[in-house]
Amino acid sequence: MTLARTDHPQRSPAAFRAAPRSGTRHRRARHRKSRLTAWAFALPLVIYLAAFYVYPLYRNLDLSLRRYTVRSFVEGDAPFAGWANFDQVLHDPTFGPALRNTLVFTLVSIAVQYGAGLALAVFFNRRFHLSGLLRALFLVPWLLPLIVSSSTWAWMLNSESGVVNHALHLVGVSPVDWLGSPHWALTSVIIANIWIGIPFNLVILYSGLQNIPADLYEAAALDGAGAWQQFRRLTFPLLRPVTMVVLLLGFVYTLKVFDLIWIMTKGGPGDSSSTLATWSYRLGFGSLLPQFGPGAAVGNVLIVIALAFGLLYTHVQRRQEA
Repeated sequence: MTLARTDHPQRSPAAFRAAPRSGTRHRRARHRKSRLTAWAFALPLVIYLAAFYVYPLYRNLDLSLRRYTVRSFVEGDAPFAGWANFDQVLHDPTFGPALRNTLVFTLVSIAVQYGAGLALAVFFNRRFHLSGLLRALFLVPWLLPLIVSSSTWAWMLNSESGVVNHALHLVGVSPVDWLGSPHWALTSVIIANIWIGIPFNLVILYSGLQNIPADLYEAAALDGAGAWQQFRRLTFPLLRPVTMVVLLLGFVYTLKVFDLIWIMTKGGPGDSSSTLATWSYRLGFGSLLPQFGPGAAVGNVLIVIALAFGLLYTHVQRRQEA
């Protein structure tokens, strides 16, 4: 019995060498295609960042290094001034009060906003009737446009017709010139800013509390830990990453607050409530002879302060992770 022989086509050595090369080319083509697809999706974001962040920062730096006037600003032929605008700003009598007011306004606002927000977050973390409705009501100050909130506080703190002075009169306290007194103007804008910023801290910290397992509290209660010990040894340490984010965002946001102060006091009376943000605006746009270079220099000082705090936050975060 003779078996039929089936002849299979034989592949040459060159064909064996060509097959891996062909597969490699296909993999490279797929890799290039995936990279092009990724860049296509990222391109709108890159364009947005370049148009609304990189270019404005470049223009602000260019403004601060040249002697711009209204004519040269339009024609674009301002001479190079180097660090002269920064030297003028640093030696200006307004720089000291504006820097001090900025730090006081920022640090006091953040401290009170965080403390009140944390207290409210812990309070609402307990399940009780109408807690959701009350949390929603606390969000109202955060949702209102700043021009509405600022105008409302300016009306409430009006020395003649404000409801705050009317309430003080009812309890026998003399009226206070909240917005017109150099001793009270900065306090007034701080109070208004605290009221606006508490809901943000409440929302973020409440979300952080929701991520802490309830089993930890049950175990702590079985070990005899009271409410304060649970907060000090359990809640607060576990909220540390969320706290750092809240403080960083609050610092950057509060540092650049302009519209609230400008609507309520315009930085006055004198420089009593002037901050770096309001001073920068007043230099660049607040007079008939604008000083674009010094105004941009003040803005760059604000950027450097925010950048320094961001680097400090990154350093602290890395140490905590280590």
